[in-house]
Amino acid sequence: MFSTATRNFVDEVDHKGLLIPVSSLNDSIYVLSVVVKRKRFWFWQRPKYLPTDFIFNDILTGETLIKPVTSETDFLKYIGTYGDNIQGGMDVNLVSSSVSLQGKDSFKLQSSFGGLKKEEVNMQRLLQDSKSRVLDMSHSLIQQTKEKPRQVLGIVKERIVTTTPCSVIEEVQQGGQCGAGWTLYWPKTTKVSLKENESLSKDTNVTMEIPTNTTIAYALIELEIKHDGCYELCLMSNITGGFEVDGPTKKKLSGVSGAPTHTAENNHLQQDLEQLHDHFQLLSSLPMATRSSLLQQLTNMMQDPAAVSALQNVLDEMCFDNNSPVLDDVKATEPPKQNIQAILDLVKQCEQVESAKTTSVLKALHLISSALDELTNDCLAVLGMCCSHSVLQTMELLVQCVSGKGELLLGSADLLTEDVYEQAAHLFASSNVSLGRDGDTVRTEINPEPGHLPLVLCIAVRGLASLAPLCLS
Repeated sequence: MFSTATRNFVDEVDHKGLLIPVSSLNDSIYVLSVVVKRKRFWFWQRPKYLPTDFIFNDILTGETLIKPVTSETDFLKYIGTYGDNIQGGMDVNLVSSSVSLQGKDSFKLQSSFGGLKKEEVNMQRLLQDSKSRVLDMSHSLIQQTKEKPRQVLGIVKERIVTTTPCSVIEEVQQGGQCGAGWTLYWPKTTKVSLKENESLSKDTNVTMEIPTNTTIAYALIELEIKHDGCYELCLMSNITGGFEVDGPTKKKLSGVSGAPTHTAENNHLQQDLEQLHDHFQLLSSLPMATRSSLLQQLTNMMQDPAAVSALQNVLDEMCFDNNSPVLDDVKATEPPKQNIQAILDLVKQCEQVESAKTTSVLKALHLISSALDELTNDCLAVLGMCCSHSVLQTMELLVQCVSGKGELLLGSADLLTEDVYEQAAHLFASSNVSLGRDGDTVRTEINPEPGHLPLVLCIAVRGLASLAPLCLS
């Protein structure tokens, strides 16, 4: 809830900028706080930031403290409201009766951060104070950070702070109506019996009070660290920090090419998707029941960006740190934890068939969750509404169009109804792809300087479609 609010804030006020959203109220972040930046496996993924309990002085040698010179300025006043409405219905005809089911969900998140201020470190003074200073290379934080691949240290140079008590309010409404006698079985424990023309509704309203002087976003300056503890502050945004290494640098870990050039967006997109084909093929070859269950669990999580991030963190640890997940440590509410556990249980079922295959299934799911985690919150919510089998097949055709010649002739107009077209147009527009339609012909065009979003959306759609019973990939 809080992490979703701060991520929305950063997406609005500093899109593609330097600000990093705070993910937990439990994170105490001040100027010169030390933060571990972890580079991710896939090149399109945003880095993961891990605030620590230390400040810069704690990891320096010597007794002289660096006292930062800071300035404070008014930033802006922020009130944001985000939400969506989902409606659906189904008519079931039986031998002796007919049943009509109607459902409606709505979600709204209101973030009232009020007046915000920016606190910045005077970099000229910090550079002067840093001269001849040396890091304590025996410090446990430095040792543990150095041991992990793709991790660097940074210090907070700027933060956005609340100036008054404020709030984040989440409202969820779920309702359903049944037009005849019927019994609904919801997953695991809930059984709801509805008589003729009766309805069921569930409302949730949660308010989180945010105290004054709470950091909601911050910016880092990374450290380039030598063997002897000497360091440089990375002042340019295109210069990244890290630890001095012996020998040649390692190859990058992503299995696909780097950022595409604007001159051949479609070709690069097609090449990247082809290199990932084995992941999609593996998922589509799983038993139908397993695929259907995985798709359902992922769909349940897609209305909560924090839950998707939690899943991504768990799969990160399992795939690349060889750690067994401890769900009690996962920063998520109970329903997402149950979804994550259900996904892990399904992976264990694959383990009984072939142990080598399990690792591949884990990495394939890691691929999908990484793409979902990179989508904007709005895009993620809309895609979550497109997870029916038929709609995913249509979305898969559009992905082929985007990565192909940019033009697709649909065999049947029924494949792309007006509702599905509106959802698709919104999704692709949010990912820097223009979508147009002329009768049964659909045309797509990747916008200038699209970044990684077109690839991320294509991976998400193709991955979800691979789990549908009649996948096209």
